[in-house]
Amino acid sequence: MRGSSSELLLDASGQSHRTTTTGTLTATTTIHNLYSGLNHHSQSSGGIYDKQEQSELRCRKLLELGFGASRRQPPRRTCRQRFNFYATSALALVATSGGAALLFLVPLYVDPAISTLAADFSPHPVLCTTLRREEILGIFNCTWSSCREGCTSDVYRCTHIYVTYSPELNFTNASLWSEDIYDGLPEVEAVLKVNIKGCGYPPVVDCDNFTRELGYEGARFPCHYSRVNGSIVMANYNREAQLEIIIHFFAAPFVVTLATSVALCVMHCDCRCVAPSPRHARGMRKIRTNNLRYRNCKYKLLTIK
Repeated sequence: MRGSSSELLLDASGQSHRTTTTGTLTATTTIHNLYSGLNHHSQSSGGIYDKQEQSELRCRKLLELGFGASRRQPPRRTCRQRFNFYATSALALVATSGGAALLFLVPLYVDPAISTLAADFSPHPVLCTTLRREEILGIFNCTWSSCREGCTSDVYRCTHIYVTYSPELNFTNASLWSEDIYDGLPEVEAVLKVNIKGCGYPPVVDCDNFTRELGYEGARFPCHYSRVNGSIVMANYNREAQLEIIIHFFAAPFVVTLATSVALCVMHCDCRCVAPSPRHARGMRKIRTNNLRYRNCKYKLLTIK
């Protein structure tokens, strides 16, 4: 019985080996017969098919046999590749948002704050007295305004408020009620502005209240004059507030945008001065060659159709 079992196993293994060999030979013979049939057909047709038609038939048969690049299934992404994808998306979103925020914040907040610091206003208020107020009409006459809502639109009507002050006279509560306060002191005529630009947006800038409280003749109030240009005064000035605007609206978005941009560059730019390995180069060259061959075949077939 043992001998019979051994003989049966040997017979089965021999039959499976012969079957596998026969299948391989059959597939090889089929492909060989395919090309032989194409060549024989082209030769026996007496020149009906030229070389271009033969290449088109070969491309068609290659595509039918599954040698096209589109038949390959894309490899599944690893956890590291997924992390890189989501991290890149998040960093790109943050960098784009930071850059867009800078485009709007710099002209609206940062530039006026820098100009205010550059004007070097006096930190201690002095006494200002309104001299007169003028209502001007015409776009060519309104080159500046004491207060207007909106800094980008053209101005056809503006308000000019002129004041007098003495740099040597500091503001005190008693000076509001004193008569002939400027006796013997030099007086300087200046223009009053709500801020260095003379414009702004509600609710920070309210031109109606500003004009009603400070725009009538004889009004006395504390003001800050510019030590760079003494012809400009402002009713309110806070150096620390201007510095906070620059830090919050410029420094923070700029640092975030710069950091995210550097992170994206590090993730996707290879800064190493090392040439790629020959094996990798050969593999990439082979893939490019196969893809190019497939594209040529596909283009020829589409041209025929």
